[in-house]
Formats: sequence, C-alpha cells, structure tokens
Amino acid sequence: MSDFEDKAGRVAHPTEWGNWSQTVQDVTIKVFLEKGTRGKEVNVKITPSGIECSVRGKEIFQGIFCQKVASDDSTWTIEDQKLLRIFLCKSGGGDMEFWPSLLDGQFQPDSPTIQKMRQKLDLERYQLEHPGFDFSGAKLDKTY
Repeated sequence: MSDFEDKAGRVAHPTEWGNWSQTVQDVTIKVFLEKGTRGKEVNVKITPSGIECSVRGKEIFQGIFCQKVASDDSTWTIEDQKLLRIFLCKSGGGDMEFWPSLLDGQFQPDSPTIQKMRQKLDLERYQLEHPGFDFSGAKLDKTY
C-alpha cells in the first residue's frame, strides 16, 4: 500500500459478494467468505483478459476485464479464513486509465462512486508526479 493510500484511503464499490477498488496501478477485489474457508476450497483463475472465481464449487463471479492485467504479477490470498483478497496489477502500471467497472458490463459503480474513484485516481497521479507534496486531503473541482 502506498503512502498516499495510507493517508487518503480507497473508494470501494460494494457488491453482493464483497467489494472492489482501484488505484493507478492495481485493482483489489475483496470477497467475504464463510468463516473457516480454506485455500483449497477456492479457485481463482486470472488471465490477462479475464477472471473466474469460485468457492466450494459455487461460482462467485467471472468475466472479461475492462482492460488487460499483468496476470503473472496478480495474486490472491485468504485472510483469517473469511476474506479472499484478489490483487490485480493493471497492465502498463501508472499509465493505465480508470476502470469504469470491474468486469465488462458487471459491477459498475453508481455515478457518485465513479466520481469519487476518478478523483482519488487523479490525486494519486498528482502525488506520483509531485512526490514532495501531500495530496491526500485535497479536493478537485474537476467534472468527469
């Protein structure tokens, strides 16, 4: 987690299975699991263009990403046997654009959440371009 994220936080979009959020360089998916879920009960397949996720044989979600990811650098973990955290590296790193939804046509945030996500990404870009300044509490008047 970057210093900017520590100070400014992330804007997460809630879903029926958890939530997802993004930074300039990555997308994080959190899936809330039944307590006691073990890694061998989880199947996550990440390709550059899509993802499949199932738990105990039940599909949680699957689809095509809005943009490609670096699948070799992407990973997933089980935390406290109750949280599946999937970390996706955006292909192209800091040059990537905003993801309007997690998967093509699925899990798109509402307009106020999209506005907040875009603002956080813009502030994070400013922080990366000007590392001596602190943009974590800044507000943008920009219209998206």
